[in-house]
Amino acid sequence: MSKQIKIRRTTVPQIAARKGAEPIVSLTSYHAHTAAIVDKYADFILVGDSLGMVMHGMESTVGVPLELMIMHGQAVVRGTEKSLIVVDMPFGTYEESPGVAFRNAAKIMKETQCGAVKLEGGARMAETIRFLTERGIPVMAHIGLTPQSSHVMGGFKTQGRDEDGWALIEADAQAVAEAGAFAVVLEGMVEPLAARITKQIPIPTIGIGASAECDGQILVLEDMLGLNEWTPKFVKVYGDLGPAIERAVSQYADEVKDRSFPSEDQVYR
Repeated sequence: MSKQIKIRRTTVPQIAARKGAEPIVSLTSYHAHTAAIVDKYADFILVGDSLGMVMHGMESTVGVPLELMIMHGQAVVRGTEKSLIVVDMPFGTYEESPGVAFRNAAKIMKETQCGAVKLEGGARMAETIRFLTERGIPVMAHIGLTPQSSHVMGGFKTQGRDEDGWALIEADAQAVAEAGAFAVVLEGMVEPLAARITKQIPIPTIGIGASAECDGQILVLEDMLGLNEWTPKFVKVYGDLGPAIERAVSQYADEVKDRSFPSEDQVYR
């Protein structure tokens, strides 16, 4: 009788150990069936609060509630076997104090069974990152262009265009690494700065619009599949899903209208 081999998920230490080694592959996912596909190829999957915009039509990520992140996190965990699952902490669930952050992060991890959480912010969040990691909650940090702060930043703007501002962003990277983050997302950042930070800090950098100089890359799945009408300039579109879905829906509608839709005996024979 053959013995089933249980697939073990990628762990936080395994991701951390990839610093300067084989590039880390990651994508977002928000539901079980796409997560099952991504799981075959990704080292970690991010259940990003971008789901508010991508799936729920919100104008920004600011309005995403904790319960929504938990629901989608549960679906992604159910649909996967091997990837580390990281769930975004939404706006308003961690900024107030380390204690509030711990309560909400613990709720996410207990109810989704994910392996880590992600939160935005550099030096200002270092105390919270340290508080969480010391209490058993792995944290992925996120600096540079931080979407939850887009209103303060004046929109989605590339960071580091002015070299005079590099020192603050570099300090953010150092602060989150020293606080115990196991990896850090660098978003919307000029290549020379991203490359500089990647060399400076001991934890993996995960780029999104921050060049191939990072230790890994992440994209929003729906962006790279061509599902959205608009995608950021830095995204390479690998699929044509949006137009393909529209063609399929159009064909279906036409067949229903002209009564050429398959009959019951054609469908079930």
